[in-house]
Amino acid sequence: MNAAELKQRTKQFGIRIVKLVEALPRTPTAGVIGRQLLRSGTSVGANYRAVCRAKSRAGFIAKLGIVEEECDESIYWLEMLVESNLVKPTLISALMKEGEEILAIVVASSKTARVRNNPQSAIANPK
Repeated sequence: MNAAELKQRTKQFGIRIVKLVEALPRTPTAGVIGRQLLRSGTSVGANYRAVCRAKSRAGFIAKLGIVEEECDESIYWLEMLVESNLVKPTLISALMKEGEEILAIVVASSKTARVRNNPQSAIANPK
């Protein structure tokens, strides 16, 4: 997957998050969780755009770390919606799967970038 495709994929993830939050029940709990999810879920794509504009490898790695954190946080809030019985698991399972796939791609990219940034670490810690 190239950068343009991942940029589009993370944007679509954010759009799906927006639609989910708009459809949540109008309760205090759903409102709090929804706001947190909206912030982190839309941040994934916004921060990935920043990754694509990084001016150095160190900046790229740092910004990719932010994408990883926001994506993981989004998955957490999706889990909270399900486990607090605000949303049926079947309604958001595909969205959760997409979040997990994006997270896996970002983690793998981050590992690759760190190894390329410090090739000696790969020799010292071959895993």
